[in-house]
Amino acid sequence: QVQLVESGGGSVQSGGSLRLSCAGSRYTASSDCLGWFRQAPGKEREGVASIDSDGTTSYADSVKGRVAISQDNAKNTLYLQMNSLKPEDTAMYYCASDTCVAITNMTPGNWGQGTQVTVSS
Repeated sequence: QVQLVESGGGSVQSGGSLRLSCAGSRYTASSDCLGWFRQAPGKEREGVASIDSDGTTSYADSVKGRVAISQDNAKNTLYLQMNSLKPEDTAMYYCASDTCVAITNMTPGNWGQGTQVTVSS
């Protein structure tokens, strides 16, 4: 496993933007995926976005069109650009890496510590 460290969270008003970073993110196999997840207090963990080693991305319906996931392999850093943020986006955001199957099932074996995103109305 690789150490993952998230950053870039903070407080923003509704409609604002944030760019989250996940240092240490890298692919170790062609079947790997990298992803962002979030969890709000009292709610289930939710998959936000993922990207495979070919650059194919996937997004939750709730964020589609408002966020973009990208991976900088040279910097071993995963990003999540979030625009048009809504109060319901408020959550702790985590990055993760594992096989694409594990990412899809929301059971990755490698997680970061998380970064808090708070969106006020």
